[in-house]
Amino acid sequence: QVQLMESGGGLVQPGGSLRLSCAASGSIFSTNVMGWYRQVLGKQRELVATLTSGGSTNYADSVKGRFTISRDNAKNTVYLQMNSLKPEDTAVYYCLANIITTKYYRAMDYWGKGTLVTVSS
Repeated sequence: QVQLMESGGGLVQPGGSLRLSCAASGSIFSTNVMGWYRQVLGKQRELVATLTSGGSTNYADSVKGRFTISRDNAKNTVYLQMNSLKPEDTAVYYCLANIITTKYYRAMDYWGKGTLVTVSS
């Protein structure tokens, strides 16, 4: 099986920065797209940023210029550097990875359990 372990969430003041990490482990053959989504209570989960294994990125308009997604393919880890944080960035952030496992040899989406980011003074 595959596990995604997120870290780096917490409380930060407006204008501050946080760096989220998500490490995938388990029976991994290869990792395709990795990314971050976020969800506010009572609202739908929304895309924040994704990054393919080839290096193509996609960002939500609301975070462009403030957030940067990166990954370490050797470690199956994706990062989200969040700068100039705003109160409206407050949410639970979820990691997503599209992974081919050594058990099934077909791509499947895996989700982390989420990490809370709170932006408040």
